[in-house]
Amino acid sequence: MPLHIGIVACSAEGAALCYRTICSEGAALLGQHAHPEVSMHTPSLADYVSCLERKDLQGVGELMLTSARKLARAGADFLICPDNTIHQAFSYVEPRSPLPWLHIAEVVALAAAERGCRRLGLTGTRWLVDSAVYPEKLAAQGLQCVKPDIPERDEMDRIIMDELVCGTIKPESIAYFQSAIHGFKEQGCDAVILGCTEIPLIVNAENSALPTLDSTPLLARAALRRALHTGDAQ
Repeated sequence: MPLHIGIVACSAEGAALCYRTICSEGAALLGQHAHPEVSMHTPSLADYVSCLERKDLQGVGELMLTSARKLARAGADFLICPDNTIHQAFSYVEPRSPLPWLHIAEVVALAAAERGCRRLGLTGTRWLVDSAVYPEKLAAQGLQCVKPDIPERDEMDRIIMDELVCGTIKPESIAYFQSAIHGFKEQGCDAVILGCTEIPLIVNAENSALPTLDSTPLLARAALRRALHTGDAQ
């Protein structure tokens, strides 16, 4: 029997994209309409944002652990979190968690290495871009991380937090991300990490100047592999 996937959700849009991927791609592996059992818990996004604004990573971790405990009681076998930013608290969460996790940045870094990438541009919220979440996991695979400059970081953050997490899509925001990705290409990057699970609402392989490493489906597929016992969870 497939394992029961627990989703520790943060923003609605990112969690919904991950959930839909698990269900739709699960059917391709298990048969029509079939997918592993999935449970999700989501505290208020405002609670996470409040902790992030205060740089209270322990508070972020406690919110994640509250979800983890509820999902464990619901019968989940392992956990994923379709939100890159709050993985800053992972070192606090992991040793206290009632269940094992897949780490989203580890999943992306392994996928990048398997594809032969060497130098990757990073997009995401200002909290993520300023953190060590991706530089550390990429470095473990021998990969370089290139971050946007401060004005780009701030505008990406505004688009993500004011528009994408609300499901708002604007042509000018698509164009902004496209321009930033073109800038990564000029800096010698061979791929770009969509390091916010809402970014695929506006950026994909077809409209990006670089190959994309989309953290949302990569995490969902890693969860499917773990749930179906089909080799390495990553």
